[in-house]
Amino acid sequence: MLTAIDLLNRKGRDVHSISPDATVFDALAVMAEKNIGALMVVEEGRFVGVFSERDYARKCVLCGKFSRETTVREIMSTSPVTITPETEIRACMSLMTQHQVRHLPVLDSGKLAGVLSIGDVVKCIIEDQDDSIGFLNRYIVGR
Repeated sequence: MLTAIDLLNRKGRDVHSISPDATVFDALAVMAEKNIGALMVVEEGRFVGVFSERDYARKCVLCGKFSRETTVREIMSTSPVTITPETEIRACMSLMTQHQVRHLPVLDSGKLAGVLSIGDVVKCIIEDQDDSIGFLNRYIVGR
C-alpha cells in the first residue's frame, strides 16, 4: 500500500510557508503567485499551523477584518490534521473527507517533511487503480 512518504518522493517535498507575523495580504499574494490554496505557517523553524483560503474567507472577510492589517497568526488554523510519512494514502483520503480539509501537513518526528493536497492524493489513487486495472487485464489475457 502506498504511503505519504511514497507520494512525497514522487511529487517532491517543496513546502510553501509563511511566518505567523506576516500579513494576510502577504500570504494571499504568495498563494496567488504559487497558485496554491494553503501555506504552512512556520515560526523559528517550527511548524505552527496552516493558513488557507478557507481561513481567509471565514475568519477575515466574513468578520470584517482587513487583509493588510490582520496577521496570519490571528486567523490561521493552529491545530490542523497532520499525518506521518507512514500514513497510507487511502487513510489520507479518509482523513481529508472526515475533517473536510484539502491539505495534510506531513510531520516526521515533529518536523514538517512535506504537504499532501487533495489533488495529490486523488491523482495517486487514480494512478494506483490504473496500474491495478492494467495488471488485471494482462493477467486475464495471459500476457
